[in-house]
Amino acid sequence: MTLRAATPADLGAIMALERASFPTDAWSDAMMRQELSSRHGFYLVAEEAGRLVGYAGLRAPAGSKDADVQTIAIAESARGRGRGRAILEALLAEASARRIEEVFLEVRADNPVAQALYASEGFAEVGRRPRYYQPDDVDAVVMRLDVRAWAAARAADPDDAGVCT
Repeated sequence: MTLRAATPADLGAIMALERASFPTDAWSDAMMRQELSSRHGFYLVAEEAGRLVGYAGLRAPAGSKDADVQTIAIAESARGRGRGRAILEALLAEASARRIEEVFLEVRADNPVAQALYASEGFAEVGRRPRYYQPDDVDAVVMRLDVRAWAAARAADPDDAGVCT
């Protein structure tokens, strides 16, 4: 798997994966286009054999001490082999490089696999947003990560600090 910066040319492939991954609440093309071109965003795509198998985005305005994981999606055929973790680690490494102190995210309450991934990287639940995901009426679990603690843990275990490329 190769990770690289997302470009506007990736929009079609990203949106195909977006709609497959989030059929009831996918972002619009316009929303994603805006995210990809925002100076506050950091978006990555994961490719294998020339095919986009994942993407993710971090919103981290210049000078801010906190950031938000906007989205992460991995193609169903590519799940369960560490690709989600690799792309999340790349976002968190970027947050650390930008001197972000806290990263937040929302995850569906009915997605225990994603929640477990985030918890394994050090995210902790800090709240819930009732009926956040519409039209499904699913709560969002709000999670927070202390980026300095995450980076220190990575530095203490060099075998666990590599991003898959």
